[in-house]
Amino acid sequence: MHGCHRYRLNEDKIFFVDYGWNRAVLSLYPYVFRGMAFFDWGENSLFDELKAELDSIMERDPAARSRFEVYTLYSGFKAVRAYRRANWFYRHNMKYIARWISQRARHKTGIEIHPGATIGKGLFIDHGMGVVIGETAEIGDYCTIYQNVTLGGTGKDHGKRHPTLGNNVLVGAGARVLGPFKVGDNARIAAGAVVLTEVPENATAVGVPAKVVRINGEKVKCQELDQIHFTDPVAQRFCALEQEMNRLKKELDELKRKEEN
Repeated sequence: MHGCHRYRLNEDKIFFVDYGWNRAVLSLYPYVFRGMAFFDWGENSLFDELKAELDSIMERDPAARSRFEVYTLYSGFKAVRAYRRANWFYRHNMKYIARWISQRARHKTGIEIHPGATIGKGLFIDHGMGVVIGETAEIGDYCTIYQNVTLGGTGKDHGKRHPTLGNNVLVGAGARVLGPFKVGDNARIAAGAVVLTEVPENATAVGVPAKVVRINGEKVKCQELDQIHFTDPVAQRFCALEQEMNRLKKELDELKRKEEN
C-alpha cells in the first residue's frame, strides 16, 4: 500500500495510518466480515433498523422527499449513525477510537454527540448545525432536536451531569438544557429557552430561565412540531403588573376626588 504504514495492535485488529491523505482509517476485519461490528443482527436486522429510523424522520419532516435523500443528505441522520458506531467502541473500552469517530462526525456534520451518551431509537436532529450532546446525557425514543441545541452539564462534577430527555420530547432551535435533571415524556422546550430545572410530562418550558406552562393537561402528540405558539410566562407577568398598576391608579384617582369634594 503506497504511502501507508501498518501497525499490528493485536491478533484481531489492524490499524492503518495513511500519511499521504493525513487521516487514519480503522479496519476491524474479524468483526466486519462476521457482520457483528456495530449492529445487533438478532430479531431486527440492520435494514429494518435503518428503515425505521428513516421513516420516523420522514414522518416529522415535511421537506423530506425520499428515504434515499434522508440517508445521503441529512446531517442529523449521519451524525446519529456515527454516534451508534462510536458508542459501540466506547462501551467496549476503546474510548480513543470512539472519540475519533465522534470528532470526525462533528467536523463533517457540525453536530457533536459524545460517544458516552445514551440515545434511544428514532432521534431526529433537524438541520443540526451547532447541536451538542454531552457525555452523560440520555435521550428517549422518537425525540426531535432542532439546530443549535445544547444538552449540557453544569460545573466540573464527575458522574451524572447532563439532562435526561423522556420519550417524544421536542427541543426547539437554540434551546439550552443544562444540568442533571429529567425532561418528562411528551414535553416541549420552546426555541431559545434556557432550562435549568426539571420539566414534568406533557408540559412546555418557555423563556430565560425557562418556566413551565402546562398544555391543558393533555398529552402532546409527537407530530406537533410548532416552536412558536406558546404561552409566554414573561408576557403574562408584565400583563399582571400592568393590571395592578391600573387598579392602583384608579384607587388614587378616587382618593383625589374625595379630597377635592
